[in-house]
Amino acid sequence: MIGTKPLELHSHCTIGLAEHTYMDAPNHGVSALQCASGAAADGTSNPHSARVVANLRALGHTVSVDDEPLARVNEYFTQLAAAEGLPVGSPQAFDARYLRHQLPGGMVGTTRRQLAEARLSHLEGAVIEELGRVREELGWPIVMTPFAQIVMTLAVMNVMNKERYTVIPDEAIRYAIGRFGRPTVPIAASVMERIEALPRTRELRAEPDVADLGELRERLGRQLSDEEFLLRAVMPAGLVDAMTAAGPAQRHYDPASAPVLDLIRKLTTRKDLDYVAVEKPGLRLQLRRTGGI
Repeated sequence: MIGTKPLELHSHCTIGLAEHTYMDAPNHGVSALQCASGAAADGTSNPHSARVVANLRALGHTVSVDDEPLARVNEYFTQLAAAEGLPVGSPQAFDARYLRHQLPGGMVGTTRRQLAEARLSHLEGAVIEELGRVREELGWPIVMTPFAQIVMTLAVMNVMNKERYTVIPDEAIRYAIGRFGRPTVPIAASVMERIEALPRTRELRAEPDVADLGELRERLGRQLSDEEFLLRAVMPAGLVDAMTAAGPAQRHYDPASAPVLDLIRKLTTRKDLDYVAVEKPGLRLQLRRTGGI
C-alpha cells in the first residue's frame, strides 16, 4: 500500500527477471501483480497468470483467484494464437545489455517488424547497441512513450547513415530544448552543439507554448468524448479518423470457428461449385450458387 492506495506491479519478461520480481513483490507491500494469459504471456509480455498464482501459493501467499475461470482464460488465448497463427510467448534468457538500452517489450516486435519491412533485419544488433549510446548522450531519458520512440528513431538513423546525428527529427530537438522537461542529466555537449546549430532548432524554439486543456478542447471540438479528445490531442487526425470509421472492435470471437471461416472464404472464391454443405457438431452450413457461391 501507498497510504490508502493499493500498490500494483507491472513488469515484462524481456530478460527473464519479471517472474522473480513478482515472487518478492508481496513482501514489499505489493497487492496486485499484472499478468498475461496463455500464449500472450512470457516473451516480451507479462508473466503467465496461472504460473504466477501457483508459485505465489507455493511460497505461502494467499491468492484470491478462482482457478477454473483462470484456466479457461489461459486456454482461450492459447487457442486464439493457434487459430490466428500468432506467435506464442516463451520464457526469455537474461540479457545484461538490456540494463543499458532498456528497450520496452512493446517496442521489440515493432522494431523488428519495421527493420524487416525495410530489409534491414541484419542491423537489429547494431541498432540495439546504438540505442544504449543514444540514451546516454541524451541524458538517460526514461524509455517510455514518447521518449522510447525518439531514442529508437535516432538509433536507427545513426546506424543507417555514415555519420551519427546526421538527421535529427523534430521530436528529438524538442526534447533537447526542454519541451518535455529537463533531461535527467545534461545532454552530451557534442550532441547539443549539433542540435543548436540546426536552423530547425531556432524554428522550434519559436513555437508557441502548448495550449491549456480548455483551449485544446475548444480547438478540437467540445462535443468529443473524453476518450476521443485525448486521442486527437496526441495522435495524427488521420489515424483517429480511421479508428472511428472502423467502428467498435469485435466483442466475441470463438477460436474454434477460425478453420470454418477460412474454409468459407476459400469456397467463395471457387467458380466450379454450385452447392456446398458443411456439417459438424453444432453447425450446418449450406452455400448455393445464385450467380456465384
